[in-house]
Amino acid sequence: MPDSVDFSGKPFHFIGIGGIGMSALAYVLAKRQLPVYGSDLKSNHITQRLQKLGVHIFWEQEAKNLEVFTTRPNSAPPESETRQRDNSSEAAIAPQELPQVICSTAINPNNGEYQAAVALGCPIFHRSDVLAALIQTHHSIAVAGTHGKTTTSSLIGYLLLQTGLDPTIVVGGEVEAWSGNARLGSSPYLVAEADESDGSLVKFESQVGVITNIELDHPDRYQSLEEVTGIFRTFAQRCQTTIGCIDCDVVRDRLKPDITYSLDPQRGADYTADTVQVSAEGTQAQIWERGTCLGELHLALLGTHNLSNALAAIAVGRSLGLDFARIAAALQGFEGARRRFELLGVANQIRFIDDYAHHPSEIAATLSAARLQVEGPTSPSRRLVAIFQPHRYSRTQTFIREFAAAFSDADSVIIAPVYGAGEAPIPGVSSGHLAAAIAEHHQAVHTQPTLSELKTFLHDFLQPGDLALFLGAGDLNQIVPDLLDWHRQVEHERDHVQSSRS
Repeated sequence: MPDSVDFSGKPFHFIGIGGIGMSALAYVLAKRQLPVYGSDLKSNHITQRLQKLGVHIFWEQEAKNLEVFTTRPNSAPPESETRQRDNSSEAAIAPQELPQVICSTAINPNNGEYQAAVALGCPIFHRSDVLAALIQTHHSIAVAGTHGKTTTSSLIGYLLLQTGLDPTIVVGGEVEAWSGNARLGSSPYLVAEADESDGSLVKFESQVGVITNIELDHPDRYQSLEEVTGIFRTFAQRCQTTIGCIDCDVVRDRLKPDITYSLDPQRGADYTADTVQVSAEGTQAQIWERGTCLGELHLALLGTHNLSNALAAIAVGRSLGLDFARIAAALQGFEGARRRFELLGVANQIRFIDDYAHHPSEIAATLSAARLQVEGPTSPSRRLVAIFQPHRYSRTQTFIREFAAAFSDADSVIIAPVYGAGEAPIPGVSSGHLAAAIAEHHQAVHTQPTLSELKTFLHDFLQPGDLALFLGAGDLNQIVPDLLDWHRQVEHERDHVQSSRS
C-alpha cells in the first residue's frame, strides 16, 4: 500500500464508480482535470454526469478493464472494451501509467478487477484515503455523526456557497444547488461528510470537525456504543476545532467539544435556540450565541432535528467570521438534499415523499416532522402512511425494540421485505418479525413479502389526501414512479367520469 494519494496527474481508476461516495470523489478529481476511469454494473444519472466530464466507465467489473493501462500506444483496444465504452467513437484510450485504484468497503477482495489491480502492482487506496488527502490539502470542515450528517454538511456547503466562499463539497447526498453530490470550488475551503460506518473516520484531519450525535447504528461492524464512541473520539482529537451537539449526552460527556450547540437553552451551549415555531411550512426560531441574541432564523426544512443541524451550520459560519444576517439569509434558501424528505410527486391527491431514514431515531424524527404536514390547519393531508424497508438483517435484529416504538406518529405502517445490503439472512429476522413487534405498539401494521406485491397493495390502500412516506436506505423508492403513474391514471379516469357527467 503506498503512503499517499498522488494528485499530480497520475490516473485514477474507481471500482464501483457509481456509488454515492465514490462518484463524489471521482467528480472532484475529474473537475481538477485529472484522468479518471472507473467501472460499475449499470448506468444511472450519477455515472452519466461523470461521463459528461470525460470519465471513461466500463460496464463490467472485470480484470480486462485494466488492459487500457497496459496497451501499447499503437495497439487497437480489445473488442470488448470498444463495445462497453460509451465513448466508443474514439479509436482508443491513450495508454497511461498504472492507475491509482480506488475501492470502497463494498468491493470484495475476490473481485476480479481488484485482483487484477493487485497483480499488476497498482497503488490501491480505499475511498476514504482519497477523501483524507483532499481534507489534508484544504481548509476543511468535516461533518460526522450517526444521524444528520448529510443534511448538516449540505447546509454548511450551501452556506459557504451562498456567502461567496466558493467551497469544494463532497457529501453523501445530492443537492440541487450544485446539481449532485459534489462540486469543485476555487477557494481553500472544503466541506466533507465523514462516515463512521467502516471505521475510516479516524483517517481525517480537518480544521473543523462537526459531530451531530453518536449512537450505535452499524452492528455489523461495531459491537458496542463504546466502540463507536472511540472512533469519534479519535476523529475529534485529529481535528483542530470540534463543534458538537450536546443534546447528545455521549458527545457532551465523552468528547467535550470546543464549541457546542443545543436546542435546550438550559444546557449552556455556545449556540442555542428559543421561541421555536414548527409548522408544515418550515421552522423558525431565535438564535443565541453565548448569551447574545443573534436574530431570527427561518428554515424551509421541517422539524426540530433540522433546526439542530442548522445550529451546527451557524456555529461553523460564525467560526469563519460570517455575519449572522448573511448566515440566516443563506440558510433560509436551503431546500434539502435528495432522499431527505424529498417530494417525488403528487398523484390522485396523494403526496409521495422519500426519506433515507433507516435507524429508529431517524424514523421517529422524520415521522414527527411529517406529522406537522398532516395535522396543520391548512394541511392537504389526512393520513400519514409510513412504508418502511428495513436495512440489513443485523440492524433489524439489534434494534427490534427501538423500531417497534418508532412509528407512533404514523396512522398506518407498512413493512417491506428486509434489504440485506449484502448480508446473509439471519434466522428469525424478517419483515414479518418486525411487523409483529411494531404491532405491539401500533394498531395498523401491514407487511408484504415482495416489493412487487407491496406496489400492488398500495394501489388500493393509498387514498386521496394521504401523505405516503417511503422510509429506508435500500431500493424501496424504486417502486414510487410506477405508483405515481398508476394513481395519475386513476385520477385521470375519475376526472374524465366527472367531466362527462357534467
